[in-house]
Amino acid sequence: MIKNLRKMGLLLATVSMFFVVGCSSDKEKETENDPTTTTVPSPTESAKDEPAEWHELGQEEITAAMGLGWNLGNQLEASKGGWPSEIAWGNPVVSENLIKAVKEQGFSTVRIPVSYLDKIGTAPDYTIDEFWLDRIQQVVDYVINNDMYAIINIHGDGYYTVDKAWLLCAEDDEKQKEIKEKYEAVWKQIAERFKNYDEHLIFESMNEEFNGSYNTPDAAAYANINAYNQIFVDTVRKTGSNNTKRWLLVPGWNTNVDYTAGNYGFVIPEDTLCEAEGKRLMISVHFYDPYNFTLDENASSQTTQWGKYAVENYDNWGQEDYVDGQMKKLYDSFVSKGYPVIIGEMGVINKTQADASFTEFRRYWAEYVVLAAKSNGCIPVYWDNGYNGDKGLGLFDRTTYEVTQPELIEAMLRAINSETVYEVAAPAGFEK
Repeated sequence: MIKNLRKMGLLLATVSMFFVVGCSSDKEKETENDPTTTTVPSPTESAKDEPAEWHELGQEEITAAMGLGWNLGNQLEASKGGWPSEIAWGNPVVSENLIKAVKEQGFSTVRIPVSYLDKIGTAPDYTIDEFWLDRIQQVVDYVINNDMYAIINIHGDGYYTVDKAWLLCAEDDEKQKEIKEKYEAVWKQIAERFKNYDEHLIFESMNEEFNGSYNTPDAAAYANINAYNQIFVDTVRKTGSNNTKRWLLVPGWNTNVDYTAGNYGFVIPEDTLCEAEGKRLMISVHFYDPYNFTLDENASSQTTQWGKYAVENYDNWGQEDYVDGQMKKLYDSFVSKGYPVIIGEMGVINKTQADASFTEFRRYWAEYVVLAAKSNGCIPVYWDNGYNGDKGLGLFDRTTYEVTQPELIEAMLRAINSETVYEVAAPAGFEK
């Protein structure tokens, strides 16, 4: 897991102004009091009893169709004390108007991180709270009804730093048996709920799964991650309907490019139950390099300029050639073999207050990374945590739906829509 501050946003004092659902033994009462459930359609109103018409999209077609993506971050994966709530980290209730604003800006895909945690009941059934599934479905419908692609996953349940997390790959073998049974039960319910949706919905097995150590992957823990991915693929396919053809997204160790594409133990699941012609598995990675430029909030170590035009306060690694090399590595390992790669998270926190030149260097980084991803057949998805202040990653005001970073969006769209590789414009004022 990359630093909590990116995932959880800045927990400002203003969070206290929002109602936050807490954890208690009376979960039915909490669900009734959670404002996110008040406008959720009933299961009968939202049910899709018949399979939607399916349009088969191969590797190149799905990659082109998904285009540039945007993360609805710090919302459905937000939680407090093990209890998921989309307002728990200070963001307002998600509305379709927000999704419409994202669509209008030119994004084609929305990744919807989801946590389950204490919304999952006890063994042996591990029943997911029905209101929570209804709400997830409603947000998915916001996206698909606006002709965009939606990605849903199991997000925070695998973090060692999150209360009530349970999808923990470093637990012993005895605990793994329980974890895998629970994981299968949860994905079976999710897959059943959405099995009749068309090709616009993609399932992602999990997020940034690892043992909490940023050192070389542990072989036993990595084997459990591979096992989770195989359970995920088999479970989804067995639910039938459109799930037998759906694109499925699987990560390696901590969604790290090197630890996924390199010789560290990642195994692509077998997909023998798939009924589509050709491969229907995707690989998930994240890209936040170099860290001191993208995510570091420490004034003594952060950098504010990046790339060949930087003249001060920059890293001595992670420049343009590194980006090119990482994207080429993904192409060689997966894309060239028929597996699309989704860069499910990428972005740079706002450091404008630290350096006036930063805005243009952030634009340059984002445009360069998206162009390199596009050139190597990868699908980039920007991480937006809903926060627009200092050190935030927001592109939109989630209350007013106004665009807060138009130049950044324009740069990424310029890259994703380009038919050729071009020389990305230098940060303004640093052309020489």
